Amino acid sequence: MQRRFHAPVVLPADPSCSLLRDAVVDVDADGRISYCGPAATAPESAAPVTTLTGILLPGLVNTHAHSPMTLLRGMGGDLPLLPWLNEIIWPAEAKLRPEDVRTGMLLGSVEMLRHGVTTSAEMYFEGEQLVDAVLTTGGRVLVAPPVMELPGLDWKAQLASIDRWIDTDGLRFGHGDRIELGYGPHSAYMLSEEGLRATAESASSRGALVQIHVAEAATEDTAVREAHGSVPALLKELGMLDGRVLAAHSIHLSDADIALYAAHGVGMAHCPGSNAKLASGIARIADLRAAGVAVGLGTDGPASNDDIDLWEELQLAAMFARLATGDSTVITAADVFLLATRGGASALGRSDIGALEPGRWADLVHIDLDDPAFACGLEVPDVQLLSNLVWAAGSRRVRDVWVAGEQVVADGESVKVERAKVQAGVAETAARLRA
Repeated sequence: MQRRFHAPVVLPADPSCSLLRDAVVDVDADGRISYCGPAATAPESAAPVTTLTGILLPGLVNTHAHSPMTLLRGMGGDLPLLPWLNEIIWPAEAKLRPEDVRTGMLLGSVEMLRHGVTTSAEMYFEGEQLVDAVLTTGGRVLVAPPVMELPGLDWKAQLASIDRWIDTDGLRFGHGDRIELGYGPHSAYMLSEEGLRATAESASSRGALVQIHVAEAATEDTAVREAHGSVPALLKELGMLDGRVLAAHSIHLSDADIALYAAHGVGMAHCPGSNAKLASGIARIADLRAAGVAVGLGTDGPASNDDIDLWEELQLAAMFARLATGDSTVITAADVFLLATRGGASALGRSDIGALEPGRWADLVHIDLDDPAFACGLEVPDVQLLSNLVWAAGSRRVRDVWVAGEQVVADGESVKVERAKVQAGVAETAARLRA
């Protein structure tokens, strides 16, 4: 159904991060935006009008997550990355049943939608269960089932399974293209060169996105650096950078690595909260952006963050970049807002989400201003209002959310699933995993 949204302030996430006063967003019958601009110049419309208070903005894009790990939240929370994975997480995940992934993803999706995160890029097992959960909550997801080598795991079988799934269902499906399928080779230290090359070939032949962890911990890829110079250099040798690639973390990069990303159009998922909690390091965001690399923000998993609130990552990304460079102007509130919206979409190679522009899906978030963060009112200068949104308010005033024009959150709660029931399911599953 066509609809018009009318708000005192609209943040379309255009490249200049403009702020529109007294503006409307029109949504067509398919769930795409047909107009975004001032109400005074809007085309005539007989569509029903939804009148909002506060701010209307595009849904945020979480470019790297393992959201079913809501089941494992808090486990091994004070360990470094590799011991945390080897001693805590992977043994716990070995106990997971397929339906457990659906349970964990239901909560993860509800949590993100309540925070105004309408899209997430997920790398996790049991992709069909994950997809079913997101279709249930009404969110949007890019699924990358993992390809990795651990005892009991056959990377060739994993790869063949993804190939069959894409060949059967296509790259995108679900109302509003809610689901996109891709490939998740875990990392260069969890998959052989043969496996990485084969994954790159499968993904390239299908135009699919590859999601991969790169240079997260300083010690994780010592052997690769000795043999090839760096993980990005190895991925280039294997042909992976010739396709669509989303490189998560990418903390320990050289100037040559950054140049490779830029030359090959590699997207980068910056996960400052997880990187800090695991003491992995601070990514070179200022240098990556200066080189023209498409950078988005990610939460990583709720067992290593431990929330999946992308608004927190906006703040951390700006703060860490300023600390790393000694320059308090290097990343502004407008910059990180765009990283969480338009930039995240670009990093994923998606031009149909992340901004309020004609032709893009109507993934919308309504921010209520009944909060001390906005006590100065709407009439403050544009830059101050945006600053209040990014630095002071964060996610707590997200009231309503739409995905492809369909409302999925109303007055702060999911309209698709009962949150209390979902949380009870996670508690029951988590108790079994601890036993």
